[in-house]
Amino acid sequence: QQLKPAFMKEVDSHFTEFVNSLVAKSAFLDSSSSASLFPASCSEKELHKAKTSRAPPEHGKIFTARRSLLDELFEVSHIRTIYHMFIALLIVFILSTLLVDFIDEGRLVLGFDLLVFVFGKFPVVFCTWLCMFCATVFIPYNLFIWWAQGYSSSSHRVIRSLFYGMLFTLFQTAGLGFGPTYIAVSYALPPASRFIVILEQVRLVMKAHSFVRENVPRVLSSVKDKSSTVPVPRISQYLYFLFAPTLIYRDNYPRNPTIRWGYVATKFAQVLGSLFYAYYIFVRLCIPQFRNSSQETFNLRGLVLCIFNSILPGVLILFLVFFAFLHCWLNAFAEMLRFADRMFYKDWWNSTSYANYYRTWNVVVHDWLYYYAYRDFLWFFGKKFKAAAMLSVFTVSAAVHEYVLSICFGYFYPVLFCLFMCFGMLFNFILNDRRKGPIWNVIMWTSLFLGQGVIICLYSQEWYARQYCPMENPTFLDYLKPRSWSCHMKM
Repeated sequence: QQLKPAFMKEVDSHFTEFVNSLVAKSAFLDSSSSASLFPASCSEKELHKAKTSRAPPEHGKIFTARRSLLDELFEVSHIRTIYHMFIALLIVFILSTLLVDFIDEGRLVLGFDLLVFVFGKFPVVFCTWLCMFCATVFIPYNLFIWWAQGYSSSSHRVIRSLFYGMLFTLFQTAGLGFGPTYIAVSYALPPASRFIVILEQVRLVMKAHSFVRENVPRVLSSVKDKSSTVPVPRISQYLYFLFAPTLIYRDNYPRNPTIRWGYVATKFAQVLGSLFYAYYIFVRLCIPQFRNSSQETFNLRGLVLCIFNSILPGVLILFLVFFAFLHCWLNAFAEMLRFADRMFYKDWWNSTSYANYYRTWNVVVHDWLYYYAYRDFLWFFGKKFKAAAMLSVFTVSAAVHEYVLSICFGYFYPVLFCLFMCFGMLFNFILNDRRKGPIWNVIMWTSLFLGQGVIICLYSQEWYARQYCPMENPTFLDYLKPRSWSCHMKM
């Protein structure tokens, strides 16, 4: 009896050591298996800190080797089953379309007229993109080089900086801004082709701004420190940045040791599958509904039914845009470039506040807006204007989104802008980070579903109204006034 407590204590001690050793070995094997493709560029403590917290404002964004969240989740069989369910739904859409066409036409109709139309005039698109890209490669880089090389020895540094700054601004507004927009409108490019041109235009404008914004302070600091060398990036570093799936410039990024070409092929195949998925959603759920509703008299009942009937296709399109672009497309390019930081998004689906949703939905764009719009606004006007800084970021984001849709659809109908500036701003303050719990996640998803229904319904109605009620000699106000408000009365 006297030896029993000592004996049990000794057994418990040895068992605890054994369990701790087993857990440590398991964690080591798990980390080493993932580190073979994503080697750590810093210590384990620093890596955890980079994942869980934002970098200090004075240091900017910290890039570290990490996988995309969906790649990790798809390793869980339960999550992978949800992916299989979406594939099954695509198969059902395909079978439904084929059977309906066979019943109506008496034969299998395998044409993809809608895809051929929306991606038409591709040679014009490719030539426009090539001109935009080459101009972005040479003009901003050479302007920065010429300014930096003569800045330290110049006796009129302010005038020199203003001169090259005006040239860069002129290139951003006229070269990258007006040029592609003029081509998209004058050549009457179809919607998807316009999206390619305009989204690339916006991306290259943001890339060029980031390059200049990150490198100008380095030159100013070297001149202030009276350094003998001017920190000028190599053209190869700038060229890599133009292709890299990030909008924040760095001379070097964490890189993977190898390229998994099978992974690249899989991601591009998923992008192609998502494209056909969107095609069948429009063919089965959108076109029949809006083609008929556009010929009916406008009334509140019809609008409410249209919005709620548009929720399902709207949500599916939202998921496809996220999966095809933010996951597949960016991961494919990251793999080809051995770009190791794959945090293009976070777990936005778990958001209980719109503030968190805006931060996690598209991390690539959010980082650019945070460092170059929000933080620079506070640096210029002072930290006490945080509300004004947030409002300015919302306004810029909403205006750019509406600009893209207006040019690509060929009409001005500021539905997204109003939703973004009114409900988006309102929900950002009401559904803030203090909101926790499942009920707030349900509220966020409900409002997101309704918003997607409103967007799909109103933009589709306007598209068909302009097809059914064209104007021979439209004035400027006719381009601004929604055609769907008066088209039904004319018919």
